[in-house]
Amino acid sequence: MRTYQPKAKEVKRKWHLIDAKGEILGRMATKIATLLTGKHKPSYANHMDMGDYVVIVNASQVEVTGRKRKQKVYRKHSGYPGGFKEVKFEKLIEERPERVVQHAVSGMLPKNRLHKKRMVRLKVFAESKHQYQDKFKSKN
Repeated sequence: MRTYQPKAKEVKRKWHLIDAKGEILGRMATKIATLLTGKHKPSYANHMDMGDYVVIVNASQVEVTGRKRKQKVYRKHSGYPGGFKEVKFEKLIEERPERVVQHAVSGMLPKNRLHKKRMVRLKVFAESKHQYQDKFKSKN
């Protein structure tokens, strides 16, 4: 018996549309990370980029549990003195809801050299309108 190794040209990428309206952020992010890595495919190989494209709509209507809406804080540092910045979840979901979903999904993907390639295939939109409509109409 020989172990099957998929080739790069054999990878078939599908498009998935996910409506974030009323979805819990963390639970939705785990499903999206699985689709981006390709773990749902029977031919999955962890050293290859096998994942699909994921389009998320209505990111502004994503839900969080508990008191996270008021208490969750996103922190970053530029590396320079005084370069520490904090943004609360409430403010970020109002101004840039796409960033909230991207941050959650990015945190659930493995931190390796495929991370950026997988994140490029993630398309997040605050409202229900997006430019990838044709990718889904051809399948129906």
